[in-house]
Amino acid sequence: MEHSRKIALKVSAIYIILGILWLVVTDYISIKLAQNNYQLFITFQNSKGWVYIIITGAVLYSTIVYWTQKLLNSQKELQVRDEQYQSLFMYNIDAVLELNLKGEFISINPQAKALFGYDLEGLNKYSASMLINSEDLGKVIRCYRRAINKEALDFETAIRDAKGEIKFTRCSFVPIIIQGDMIGVYAIVRDITNLRREEELLIMSERTSVIGHLAAAVAHEIRNPLTSLKGFIQLMQYTRELNDEHLDIILQEVERINTISSELLILGKTQEVTYKKIDVRESIQQVFTLMTAQTNLDNVELCYEEVPRPVLIMADESQMKQVLINIIKNSIEAITEHGKINVVLRIEGDTAVLTVQDNGVGMEPERLKRIGQLFYSTKEKGTGIGLAVCQKIIHRHNGEIFFKSEKNKGTLVTIRIPLAKEQVVL
Repeated sequence: MEHSRKIALKVSAIYIILGILWLVVTDYISIKLAQNNYQLFITFQNSKGWVYIIITGAVLYSTIVYWTQKLLNSQKELQVRDEQYQSLFMYNIDAVLELNLKGEFISINPQAKALFGYDLEGLNKYSASMLINSEDLGKVIRCYRRAINKEALDFETAIRDAKGEIKFTRCSFVPIIIQGDMIGVYAIVRDITNLRREEELLIMSERTSVIGHLAAAVAHEIRNPLTSLKGFIQLMQYTRELNDEHLDIILQEVERINTISSELLILGKTQEVTYKKIDVRESIQQVFTLMTAQTNLDNVELCYEEVPRPVLIMADESQMKQVLINIIKNSIEAITEHGKINVVLRIEGDTAVLTVQDNGVGMEPERLKRIGQLFYSTKEKGTGIGLAVCQKIIHRHNGEIFFKSEKNKGTLVTIRIPLAKEQVVL
Protein backbone atom coordinates (compact mmCIF):
# COMPACT_ATOMS: atom_id res chain seq x y z
CA MET A 1 0.00 0.00 0.00
CA GLU A 2 2.77 2.43 0.89
CA HIS A 3 4.60 1.64 -2.35
CA SER A 4 1.46 2.32 -4.50
CA ARG A 5 0.94 5.65 -2.75
CA LYS A 6 4.50 6.67 -3.58
CA ILE A 7 3.95 5.82 -7.25
CA ALA A 8 0.64 7.78 -7.35
CA LEU A 9 2.35 10.74 -5.68
CA LYS A 10 5.17 10.74 -8.25
CA VAL A 11 2.71 10.60 -11.18
CA SER A 12 0.67 13.45 -9.67
CA ALA A 13 3.79 15.51 -9.12
CA ILE A 14 4.86 15.03 -12.76
CA TYR A 15 1.40 16.06 -13.95
CA ILE A 16 1.38 19.21 -11.79
CA ILE A 17 4.93 20.21 -12.82
CA LEU A 18 4.07 19.73 -16.51
CA GLY A 19 0.93 21.82 -16.08
CA ILE A 20 2.80 24.67 -14.41
CA LEU A 21 5.55 24.63 -17.03
CA TRP A 22 2.96 24.54 -19.82
CA LEU A 23 1.07 27.51 -18.39
CA VAL A 24 4.21 29.60 -17.94
CA VAL A 25 5.61 28.81 -21.41
CA THR A 26 2.32 29.15 -23.32
CA ASP A 27 1.39 32.41 -21.57
CA TYR A 28 4.76 33.85 -22.51
CA ILE A 29 4.35 32.73 -26.15
CA SER A 30 0.77 34.09 -26.24
CA ILE A 31 1.89 37.54 -25.09
CA LYS A 32 4.60 37.70 -27.75
CA LEU A 33 2.23 36.54 -30.51
CA ALA A 34 -0.50 38.99 -29.46
CA GLN A 35 1.97 41.85 -29.83
CA ASN A 36 3.30 40.81 -33.27
CA ASN A 37 0.79 38.58 -35.09
CA TYR A 38 -2.84 38.50 -33.92
CA GLN A 39 -3.92 35.77 -36.39
CA LEU A 40 -1.14 33.47 -35.27
CA PHE A 41 -2.07 34.26 -31.66
CA ILE A 42 -5.69 33.09 -32.31
CA THR A 43 -4.43 29.87 -33.94
CA PHE A 44 -2.05 29.18 -31.04
CA GLN A 45 -4.77 29.75 -28.45
CA ASN A 46 -7.11 27.33 -30.24
CA SER A 47 -4.50 24.56 -30.55
CA LYS A 48 -2.49 24.78 -27.32
CA GLY A 49 -5.06 22.74 -25.35
CA TRP A 50 -4.81 19.88 -27.79
CA VAL A 51 -1.04 20.04 -27.78
CA TYR A 52 -1.07 19.95 -23.97
CA ILE A 53 -3.32 16.87 -23.98
CA ILE A 54 -1.02 15.07 -26.44
CA ILE A 55 2.19 15.97 -24.55
CA THR A 56 0.83 15.17 -21.08
CA GLY A 57 -0.74 11.96 -22.42
CA ALA A 58 2.59 10.85 -23.85
CA VAL A 59 4.47 11.74 -20.65
CA LEU A 60 1.88 10.05 -18.41
CA TYR A 61 1.84 7.01 -20.69
CA SER A 62 5.65 6.71 -20.51
CA THR A 63 5.59 7.24 -16.74
CA ILE A 64 2.87 4.67 -16.16
CA VAL A 65 4.60 2.14 -18.45
CA TYR A 66 7.91 2.68 -16.59
CA TRP A 67 6.46 2.25 -13.11
CA THR A 68 4.20 -0.62 -14.15
CA GLN A 69 7.18 -2.44 -15.64
CA LYS A 70 9.20 -1.76 -12.52
CA LEU A 71 6.35 -3.06 -10.35
CA LEU A 72 5.99 -6.16 -12.50
CA ASN A 73 9.73 -6.79 -12.27
CA SER A 74 9.56 -6.38 -8.49
CA GLN A 75 6.67 -8.83 -8.33
CA LYS A 76 8.62 -11.27 -10.51
CA GLU A 77 11.69 -10.96 -8.26
CA LEU A 78 9.45 -11.45 -5.24
CA GLN A 79 7.94 -14.53 -6.83
CA VAL A 80 11.41 -15.92 -7.62
CA ARG A 81 12.57 -15.28 -4.07
CA ASP A 82 9.42 -16.88 -2.72
CA GLU A 83 10.04 -19.95 -4.87
CA GLN A 84 13.67 -20.02 -3.71
CA TYR A 85 12.48 -19.82 -0.10
CA GLN A 86 9.96 -22.59 -0.72
CA SER A 87 12.70 -24.76 -2.26
CA LEU A 88 14.98 -24.08 0.70
CA PHE A 89 12.10 -24.84 3.06
CA MET A 90 10.64 -27.91 1.36
CA TYR A 91 13.84 -29.59 0.14
CA ASN A 92 16.10 -28.80 3.10
CA ILE A 93 17.90 -31.89 4.40
CA ASP A 94 17.13 -30.66 7.93
CA ALA A 95 13.71 -30.43 9.54
CA VAL A 96 12.41 -26.85 9.35
CA LEU A 97 9.46 -25.67 11.44
CA GLU A 98 7.91 -22.19 11.43
CA LEU A 99 6.46 -21.00 14.74
CA ASN A 100 4.57 -17.85 15.68
CA LEU A 101 5.28 -15.76 18.78
CA LYS A 102 2.95 -17.98 20.85
CA GLY A 103 5.03 -21.04 19.99
CA GLU A 104 2.37 -22.52 17.69
CA PHE A 105 3.48 -24.35 14.54
CA ILE A 106 2.56 -22.46 11.34
CA SER A 107 4.20 -24.73 8.77
CA ILE A 108 6.64 -27.66 8.62
CA ASN A 109 8.62 -29.28 5.82
CA PRO A 110 8.56 -33.02 4.91
CA GLN A 111 11.78 -33.67 6.85
CA ALA A 112 10.14 -32.32 10.03
CA LYS A 113 7.20 -34.64 9.49
CA ALA A 114 9.58 -37.58 9.03
CA LEU A 115 11.64 -36.64 12.11
CA PHE A 116 8.73 -36.16 14.53
CA GLY A 117 6.29 -38.56 12.92
CA TYR A 118 3.49 -35.96 13.04
CA ASP A 119 1.93 -33.69 10.43
CA LEU A 120 1.26 -29.99 11.17
CA GLU A 121 -2.09 -30.67 12.79
CA GLY A 122 -0.64 -33.49 14.87
CA LEU A 123 2.24 -31.34 16.16
CA ASN A 124 -0.14 -28.61 17.33
CA LYS A 125 -2.15 -31.16 19.34
CA TYR A 126 0.76 -31.78 21.69
CA SER A 127 2.46 -29.48 24.16
CA ALA A 128 6.22 -28.90 24.12
CA SER A 129 6.60 -31.22 27.12
CA MET A 130 5.31 -34.12 24.99
CA LEU A 131 7.75 -33.47 22.13
CA ILE A 132 10.89 -32.50 24.06
CA ASN A 133 12.77 -34.59 26.57
CA SER A 134 11.83 -33.40 30.08
CA GLU A 135 15.46 -32.80 31.06
CA ASP A 136 15.91 -30.37 28.14
CA LEU A 137 12.51 -28.63 28.24
CA GLY A 138 13.66 -25.69 30.37
CA LYS A 139 16.68 -25.09 28.14
CA VAL A 140 14.56 -25.12 24.96
CA ILE A 141 12.03 -22.66 26.43
CA ARG A 142 14.82 -20.29 27.47
CA CYS A 143 16.35 -20.47 23.98
CA TYR A 144 12.96 -19.76 22.37
CA ARG A 145 12.44 -16.69 24.54
CA ARG A 146 15.84 -15.40 23.50
CA ALA A 147 14.99 -16.09 19.84
CA ILE A 148 11.79 -13.99 19.96
CA ASN A 149 13.99 -11.19 21.27
CA LYS A 150 15.76 -11.25 17.89
CA GLU A 151 18.70 -13.47 18.90
CA ALA A 152 19.73 -16.38 16.66
CA LEU A 153 21.24 -19.33 18.54
CA ASP A 154 21.82 -23.08 18.38
CA PHE A 155 21.84 -25.88 20.96
CA GLU A 156 21.45 -29.63 21.34
CA THR A 157 18.39 -31.35 22.76
CA ALA A 158 16.59 -34.69 22.80
CA ILE A 159 13.11 -35.04 21.27
CA ARG A 160 10.44 -37.73 21.45
CA ASP A 161 8.84 -38.82 18.17
CA ALA A 162 5.37 -40.28 17.51
CA LYS A 163 6.63 -43.77 18.36
CA GLY A 164 7.99 -42.60 21.71
CA GLU A 165 11.62 -43.01 20.59
CA ILE A 166 14.19 -40.52 21.87
CA LYS A 167 16.27 -38.80 19.19
CA PHE A 168 19.24 -36.51 19.75
CA THR A 169 19.11 -33.32 17.68
CA ARG A 170 21.08 -30.16 17.00
CA CYS A 171 18.68 -27.21 16.77
CA SER A 172 18.89 -23.62 15.59
CA PHE A 173 16.36 -20.89 16.37
CA VAL A 174 16.31 -18.11 13.74
CA PRO A 175 14.11 -15.00 14.24
CA ILE A 176 11.64 -14.11 11.45
CA ILE A 177 11.73 -10.32 11.05
CA ILE A 178 9.54 -8.59 8.45
CA GLN A 179 9.98 -4.81 7.95
CA GLY A 180 11.54 -4.58 11.39
CA ASP A 181 8.72 -6.45 13.15
CA MET A 182 9.29 -9.79 14.88
CA ILE A 183 6.61 -12.20 13.66
CA GLY A 184 7.94 -15.66 14.54
CA VAL A 185 10.84 -18.11 14.68
CA TYR A 186 12.26 -20.75 12.36
CA ALA A 187 13.38 -23.92 14.13
CA ILE A 188 15.96 -25.86 12.10
CA VAL A 189 16.48 -29.36 13.52
CA ARG A 190 19.08 -31.96 12.50
CA ASP A 191 18.97 -35.56 13.70
CA ILE A 192 22.38 -36.39 15.22
CA THR A 193 21.35 -39.63 16.93
CA ASN A 194 23.77 -41.76 14.91
CA LEU A 195 26.55 -39.19 15.35
CA ARG A 196 25.95 -39.18 19.11
CA ARG A 197 26.15 -42.99 19.20
CA GLU A 198 29.45 -42.88 17.32
CA GLU A 199 30.75 -40.30 19.80
CA GLU A 200 29.69 -42.53 22.69
CA LEU A 201 31.57 -45.45 21.14
CA LEU A 202 34.62 -43.22 20.73
CA ILE A 203 34.38 -42.12 24.36
CA MET A 204 34.00 -45.71 25.56
CA SER A 205 36.96 -46.78 23.40
CA GLU A 206 39.13 -44.07 24.90
CA ARG A 207 37.90 -44.95 28.40
CA THR A 208 38.94 -48.58 27.85
CA SER A 209 42.34 -47.34 26.70
CA VAL A 210 42.68 -45.23 29.85
CA ILE A 211 41.80 -48.21 32.04
CA GLY A 212 44.42 -50.29 30.22
CA HIS A 213 47.08 -47.66 30.92
CA LEU A 214 46.10 -47.48 34.58
CA ALA A 215 45.85 -51.23 35.11
CA ALA A 216 49.58 -51.81 35.67
CA ALA A 217 49.91 -48.94 38.13
CA VAL A 218 46.73 -49.97 39.99
CA ALA A 219 47.95 -53.57 40.18
CA HIS A 220 51.23 -52.30 41.66
CA GLU A 221 49.32 -50.12 44.14
CA ILE A 222 47.15 -53.06 45.22
CA ARG A 223 50.14 -55.38 45.53
CA ASN A 224 51.68 -53.25 48.30
CA PRO A 225 48.75 -53.63 50.75
CA LEU A 226 48.46 -57.29 49.75
CA THR A 227 52.09 -57.78 50.79
CA SER A 228 51.29 -56.19 54.15
CA LEU A 229 48.21 -58.41 54.53
CA LYS A 230 50.23 -61.53 53.71
CA GLY A 231 52.88 -60.58 56.25
CA PHE A 232 50.37 -59.98 59.09
CA ILE A 233 48.49 -63.20 58.29
CA GLN A 234 51.73 -65.18 58.34
CA LEU A 235 52.63 -63.52 61.65
CA MET A 236 49.24 -64.51 63.12
CA GLN A 237 49.71 -68.07 61.88
CA TYR A 238 53.09 -68.19 63.57
CA THR A 239 52.15 -66.58 66.92
CA ARG A 240 48.53 -67.84 67.04
CA GLU A 241 47.63 -64.45 68.53
CA LEU A 242 45.30 -61.61 67.46
CA ASN A 243 46.71 -58.12 67.76
CA ASP A 244 44.19 -55.24 67.62
CA GLU A 245 46.75 -52.90 66.11
CA HIS A 246 47.55 -55.42 63.40
CA LEU A 247 43.84 -55.95 62.71
CA ASP A 248 43.31 -52.18 62.29
CA ILE A 249 46.15 -52.05 59.77
CA ILE A 250 44.71 -55.04 57.90
CA LEU A 251 41.25 -53.38 57.74
CA GLN A 252 42.79 -50.11 56.47
CA GLU A 253 44.72 -51.94 53.75
CA VAL A 254 41.59 -53.91 52.71
CA GLU A 255 39.62 -50.65 52.54
CA ARG A 256 42.38 -49.13 50.43
CA ILE A 257 42.21 -52.05 47.98
CA ASN A 258 38.41 -51.80 47.92
CA THR A 259 38.49 -48.04 47.16
CA ILE A 260 40.99 -48.37 44.32
CA SER A 261 39.24 -51.33 42.68
CA SER A 262 35.80 -49.68 43.06
CA GLU A 263 36.94 -46.52 41.29
CA LEU A 264 38.45 -48.57 38.47
CA LEU A 265 35.22 -50.59 38.11
CA ILE A 266 33.05 -47.44 38.06
CA LEU A 267 35.26 -45.90 35.38
CA GLY A 268 35.05 -49.01 33.21
CA LYS A 269 31.33 -49.67 33.66
CA THR A 270 29.21 -49.13 30.55
CA GLN A 271 26.29 -46.97 31.63
CA GLU A 272 23.83 -44.48 30.22
CA VAL A 273 25.01 -40.87 30.19
CA THR A 274 23.15 -39.11 33.00
CA TYR A 275 23.47 -35.45 33.84
CA LYS A 276 22.97 -34.76 37.51
CA LYS A 277 24.21 -32.34 40.14
CA ILE A 278 27.67 -33.39 41.33
CA ASP A 279 30.33 -31.89 43.57
CA VAL A 280 33.47 -31.57 41.43
CA ARG A 281 35.67 -31.80 44.55
CA GLU A 282 34.51 -35.36 45.24
CA SER A 283 35.12 -36.42 41.64
CA ILE A 284 38.65 -35.01 41.77
CA GLN A 285 39.40 -36.81 45.04
CA GLN A 286 38.22 -40.10 43.52
CA VAL A 287 40.40 -39.55 40.45
CA PHE A 288 43.36 -38.85 42.74
CA THR A 289 42.80 -42.24 44.36
CA LEU A 290 43.35 -43.87 40.98
CA MET A 291 46.09 -41.59 39.67
CA THR A 292 48.25 -41.68 42.80
CA ALA A 293 49.33 -45.19 41.82
CA GLN A 294 50.55 -43.95 38.43
CA THR A 295 52.30 -40.86 39.83
CA ASN A 296 54.07 -42.97 42.44
CA LEU A 297 55.40 -45.28 39.73
CA ASP A 298 56.61 -42.36 37.61
CA ASN A 299 58.05 -40.38 40.55
CA VAL A 300 55.69 -37.43 39.95
CA GLU A 301 54.31 -35.22 42.72
CA LEU A 302 50.54 -34.68 42.42
CA CYS A 303 49.18 -31.66 44.32
CA TYR A 304 45.61 -30.47 44.73
CA GLU A 305 44.17 -27.15 45.88
CA GLU A 306 40.41 -26.70 46.22
CA VAL A 307 37.84 -24.24 47.53
CA PRO A 308 36.46 -24.89 51.04
CA ARG A 309 32.83 -25.32 49.90
CA PRO A 310 30.97 -27.58 47.42
CA VAL A 311 31.42 -26.82 43.72
CA LEU A 312 28.22 -28.08 42.10
CA ILE A 313 27.77 -28.59 38.36
CA MET A 314 25.31 -30.50 36.16
CA ALA A 315 27.39 -33.28 34.66
CA ASP A 316 27.88 -36.96 33.94
CA GLU A 317 30.28 -37.91 36.74
CA SER A 318 31.92 -40.80 34.88
CA GLN A 319 32.71 -38.63 31.85
CA MET A 320 34.10 -35.82 34.00
CA LYS A 321 36.42 -38.30 35.70
CA GLN A 322 37.49 -39.57 32.29
CA VAL A 323 38.45 -36.02 31.24
CA LEU A 324 40.51 -35.40 34.37
CA ILE A 325 42.26 -38.79 34.15
CA ASN A 326 43.16 -38.14 30.50
CA ILE A 327 44.63 -34.73 31.25
CA ILE A 328 46.61 -35.88 34.31
CA LYS A 329 47.85 -38.93 32.36
CA ASN A 330 49.08 -36.64 29.57
CA SER A 331 50.87 -34.47 32.13
CA ILE A 332 52.58 -37.52 33.65
CA GLU A 333 53.74 -38.64 30.21
CA ALA A 334 55.06 -35.13 29.46
CA ILE A 335 57.36 -35.21 32.51
CA THR A 336 60.73 -36.79 31.75
CA GLU A 337 62.25 -36.63 35.23
CA HIS A 338 60.99 -35.87 38.73
CA GLY A 339 58.14 -33.47 38.12
CA LYS A 340 55.11 -31.87 39.64
CA ILE A 341 51.44 -31.58 38.63
CA ASN A 342 49.29 -28.92 40.26
CA VAL A 343 45.49 -29.30 40.14
CA VAL A 344 43.53 -26.23 41.27
CA LEU A 345 39.75 -25.91 41.59
CA ARG A 346 38.13 -22.50 42.08
CA ILE A 347 34.93 -20.56 41.45
CA GLU A 348 34.78 -17.50 39.20
CA GLY A 349 31.32 -15.90 39.24
CA ASP A 350 28.89 -18.53 37.93
CA THR A 351 31.64 -20.81 36.59
CA ALA A 352 33.67 -23.68 38.03
CA VAL A 353 37.30 -23.40 36.87
CA LEU A 354 39.68 -26.37 37.01
CA THR A 355 43.34 -26.00 36.02
CA VAL A 356 45.95 -28.73 35.59
CA GLN A 357 49.55 -27.49 35.26
CA ASP A 358 52.70 -29.54 34.83
CA ASN A 359 56.40 -28.76 34.44
CA GLY A 360 56.89 -31.22 31.59
CA VAL A 361 58.43 -30.83 28.14
CA GLY A 362 55.69 -28.49 26.84
CA MET A 363 54.79 -27.95 23.18
CA GLU A 364 55.69 -25.68 20.29
CA PRO A 365 53.05 -23.15 19.12
CA GLU A 366 52.52 -25.13 15.88
CA ARG A 367 51.56 -28.27 17.80
CA LEU A 368 49.51 -26.34 20.32
CA LYS A 369 47.24 -25.05 17.54
CA ARG A 370 46.31 -28.61 16.57
CA ILE A 371 45.66 -29.91 20.09
CA GLY A 372 42.26 -31.57 20.28
CA GLN A 373 42.10 -32.51 16.58
CA LEU A 374 40.98 -36.10 16.15
CA PHE A 375 43.89 -38.51 15.46
CA TYR A 376 46.51 -35.79 15.99
CA SER A 377 48.94 -36.64 18.79
CA THR A 378 52.07 -35.00 20.15
CA LYS A 379 53.25 -38.41 21.41
CA GLU A 380 55.08 -40.94 19.28
CA LYS A 381 52.67 -43.77 20.11
CA GLY A 382 49.61 -41.62 20.80
CA THR A 383 46.28 -42.21 19.03
CA GLY A 384 45.17 -38.57 19.00
CA ILE A 385 41.80 -39.56 20.45
CA GLY A 386 42.16 -38.70 24.15
CA LEU A 387 42.08 -34.90 24.04
CA ALA A 388 39.54 -34.88 21.18
CA VAL A 389 37.23 -36.91 23.41
CA CYS A 390 37.92 -34.54 26.32
CA GLN A 391 36.89 -31.57 24.18
CA LYS A 392 33.68 -33.29 23.08
CA ILE A 393 32.77 -34.12 26.69
CA ILE A 394 33.45 -30.59 27.95
CA HIS A 395 31.47 -29.02 25.09
CA ARG A 396 28.55 -31.34 25.87
CA HIS A 397 28.60 -29.90 29.38
CA ASN A 398 28.36 -26.37 27.91
CA GLY A 399 31.93 -25.78 29.00
CA GLU A 400 35.23 -24.69 27.48
CA ILE A 401 38.73 -26.15 27.55
CA PHE A 402 41.91 -24.17 26.83
CA PHE A 403 45.55 -25.21 26.40
CA LYS A 404 48.58 -23.04 27.07
CA SER A 405 52.07 -24.43 26.70
CA GLU A 406 55.69 -23.40 26.35
CA LYS A 407 58.49 -25.63 25.17
CA ASN A 408 60.61 -27.06 28.04
CA LYS A 409 58.50 -25.19 30.64
CA GLY A 410 55.26 -27.14 30.81
CA THR A 411 51.58 -27.05 29.92
CA LEU A 412 48.51 -25.47 31.52
CA VAL A 413 45.04 -26.90 30.84
CA THR A 414 42.03 -24.81 31.92
CA ILE A 415 38.47 -26.16 32.03
CA ARG A 416 35.48 -23.87 32.59
CA ILE A 417 32.00 -25.32 33.25
CA PRO A 418 28.85 -23.41 34.36
CA LEU A 419 27.83 -23.95 37.98
CA ALA A 420 24.51 -25.63 38.73
CA LYS A 421 21.71 -23.15 39.41
CA GLU A 422 21.51 -24.32 43.01
CA GLN A 423 25.17 -23.38 43.59
CA VAL A 424 25.34 -20.55 46.11
CA VAL A 425 28.27 -18.22 45.57
CA LEU A 426 29.14 -16.41 48.80
